[in-house]
Amino acid sequence: MKLPRFSSLYGRIFATFWLTLLLIVVVLLLLPHLDPRSQHTIPEPQLKRYQDSALSISDRIAFGREPLQEKLRHFTEHKRHKGFQLYFTTTDGEIITPQKRNKALRNFITMADNPEDPKQKLYGRWMMAGPFTVEHQQQTLLMYIGRIWREPPPFFIQIMDKPFQLLLLTMLVSTPLLLWLAWAISIPARRLQQAAERVATGEFEANPKLESGPREFKQAGASFNQMVQAINQMVSGQQRLLSDISHELRSPLTRLRMATALASRKQGESKELERIDTEAERLEKMISELLELSRMQVNSHQERENADASTLWYEMLEDARFEAEQSQKKLTYTPLEEWPLSGNPNLLISALENVVRNAIKYGNDIIEVTFATTDQELTILIDDNGEGVPDEELDDIFRPFYRVSTARDRSSGGTGLGLAITESAIRQHNGSIKASRSPLGGLRVSISLPLAR
Repeated sequence: MKLPRFSSLYGRIFATFWLTLLLIVVVLLLLPHLDPRSQHTIPEPQLKRYQDSALSISDRIAFGREPLQEKLRHFTEHKRHKGFQLYFTTTDGEIITPQKRNKALRNFITMADNPEDPKQKLYGRWMMAGPFTVEHQQQTLLMYIGRIWREPPPFFIQIMDKPFQLLLLTMLVSTPLLLWLAWAISIPARRLQQAAERVATGEFEANPKLESGPREFKQAGASFNQMVQAINQMVSGQQRLLSDISHELRSPLTRLRMATALASRKQGESKELERIDTEAERLEKMISELLELSRMQVNSHQERENADASTLWYEMLEDARFEAEQSQKKLTYTPLEEWPLSGNPNLLISALENVVRNAIKYGNDIIEVTFATTDQELTILIDDNGEGVPDEELDDIFRPFYRVSTARDRSSGGTGLGLAITESAIRQHNGSIKASRSPLGGLRVSISLPLAR
């Protein structure tokens, strides 16, 4: 089994976990040494004062005929007024004075009984220190000193005594490491997400930044870039194929129409030759639109740029209004503003133009184009007062070559590709399009496009 490397994602997770655990263990091991409630050595200046006091008491109790207990009681009462309490015991731990019950002293005696190594320990607000040797007529006594601990408890002691605060402290200590780990994971993941979103919008461009970060993300980024390059190669190959198909299909159609024209000159006009020429022209138009649809589906990622709605559609709408007037129809549209859009300008213009001209073609005399926006989306409504489309066929009109049943007998010359081209263009720009019945009585086409950020 290979050891985890720090350059790999699971290696970083492994290292962060153990480093966090190590810091917590080290802190927990160091706390007892800093906790005054644990047994510690006495600071040197304080130890010197205690030893001098013990020596002074030894000198003073050496004189006088009073019993030893009376002499020692005098010192205990005197020191008590100064905030101290002296305790005297035999070397066996038997308390001489004071005789009152003292749990802290009894506990401390069991832990500190070596005069050569005095200790101190905190019991609540009472600090015990000792033992110190006191000599009396060749008898060795032990002296312990108690004093009130006036200093506030250290911050970490307060934390240790409260589990909830200890948990918060642990989280605080581990937060920098976890934030670094989250950053190490989220940055390359966000790059990969953004690259995938660009591909979804048709931008097939390799990004070298994807091949940085932890080893797993480097590998994923390299594979992603290879996929993008493969798609680009496929698109280029399909584009070349479409170009060849366009040439090969249009050439025989052109020769067919020329032959029809020559036959008309030699034999004169006839319904049969006119029919052949009409169908050849219709077939040529259909091939042209079909190639445009295919080219749009594979080539929409090229020539993408930022633009605004006014620049894109103002001239097209003005031309459409003029054409509608020539057909004794009225086209109106709400004012255009500089709403930001990103994509292929030609495709966006063509998409709306196909729907508007379709409305002019099939509307009776009124065509309305309405623009509305939200924070993230532009909505376009195209309404006409024509015959409309049967409800059961509304979802089918965007299919290639689909002709509405009520319009099949019209001599419209349409190929059924205009709305399919529009639907493809809108979808390539992460938008949506749908058809419904218009309040004007005809067809309503609703287009939604995301605004550029």
